[in-house]
Amino acid sequence: MVDLYHLSQRFCTIIRQRQHDELDLWMSDVLNSEFKELLSFVNGLQQDIAAVRAALIYEWSNGPVEGHVNRLKLVKRQMYGRADFDLLRARLLHPV
Repeated sequence: MVDLYHLSQRFCTIIRQRQHDELDLWMSDVLNSEFKELLSFVNGLQQDIAAVRAALIYEWSNGPVEGHVNRLKLVKRQMYGRADFDLLRARLLHPV
């Protein structure tokens, strides 16, 4: 019987060390456990297992792109109803 602490620590290790080959064994251990929260989590992982494996295998990330999109949305929300597109473009292309 595997306890919740060890299952969660194994998952953290798999993610941090990018051990994509250990993922299947971890998921089968969770499916054989009685922790319904982890069972639900694994069911969610299995719905898009290709993306989970790709995140563990490949080095690239879309984090920088998401950061820029977040910055653009923040500026747009701050200026909502205050100015037109020209001021928005000037503020985004030439930030102070």
